[in-house]
Amino acid sequence: MTNMNQAGAKPLKQKNKLTSLREINLLMIIAVFIIIMCITCSQYFPHWANIKVVLSSISVDGIVVIGMAIIMIAGGIDLSVGAVMCLSMAICAKIFLAGLNPWLAMAIALLACCGVGTAIGLLVTKVKLSHFIVTLCFMGIARGIVYAMTTGTPISLVGTLELHPEFQFLGQGQIGGIIPMTVVIFAVIAFISDYVARKSYAMRLVFYTGSNEKAAAYSGVNIDKVKIMTCMFCSLFAGIAGVIYMTKFSGVPISAGTGLEMTAIASAVIGGVSMNGGKGSILGAVLGLTLMTLVQNALTLFAVPAFWQDLIRYLIVLAAVVFDSVQQNGLLKRTAKVKTAKAVSK
Repeated sequence: MTNMNQAGAKPLKQKNKLTSLREINLLMIIAVFIIIMCITCSQYFPHWANIKVVLSSISVDGIVVIGMAIIMIAGGIDLSVGAVMCLSMAICAKIFLAGLNPWLAMAIALLACCGVGTAIGLLVTKVKLSHFIVTLCFMGIARGIVYAMTTGTPISLVGTLELHPEFQFLGQGQIGGIIPMTVVIFAVIAFISDYVARKSYAMRLVFYTGSNEKAAAYSGVNIDKVKIMTCMFCSLFAGIAGVIYMTKFSGVPISAGTGLEMTAIASAVIGGVSMNGGKGSILGAVLGLTLMTLVQNALTLFAVPAFWQDLIRYLIVLAAVVFDSVQQNGLLKRTAKVKTAKAVSK
């Protein structure tokens, strides 16, 4: 472990500086975007009703983005988050409607999500399959289970949730009659996750595993455990988002979470999380989602057709991935030049 601390300290410090720069740049871009929208769409954009819609959207998707950022930092990826989110909603709703306590139903649903994440992690580490293939399969498996449980029919909880106002408050309550409870929950989760990511020893192992898996293994890091835990937490965060979504809309639409994996990946990459692992931050990923949500909101306010919105969103995803790849290749070239220069000088 001492070797890991010595070998990983300098690269982590350099990456933290790059991450902070990305966060500052994103904040500036978001600020400029907001100013432009306030000028060009002053009739709708700056009003609290619209701001609350944006914040509510960020709060649900943001929890999934946090989980995606964690698994990507470890060098993995999860395409099943949208389906797992829907699975969490379906399990919780079915148990809830069966007469069990809603909090117990939520606990069982989240436990099931942890089971999905653990299964993904075991297949990746023990069977040596790729994250992409495993999570792609689980995306279909989870969605298939939802269809089997619901027979393709949306589940309504309107009357049932009204009998449990304390549980309904998770998705529909407001603090002081102004701030949605979903935003408060997300803010707490995001703050704790970002603090843990920056300060905890466990996340240091995640960063080290993502940046150089072989070196981490040689230094005594249990990389299989790290991968399994990141997969589990990613699915858990998707499950939490699902429960909040369910209480917010008083039901389970079977298409919930469709395409969410692309939003989560794009937000993380825009926020500075590397597709190759070992770099990024929770704050950066959240800022990336904020920018994506603001763009989506602007397109809606300007009445851009839905098919154009999808085109623009995926162009943003492509641009983010290309930018990350160019940045990574540039960093590798600069590192190689430095090593060559040092070798020549010796």
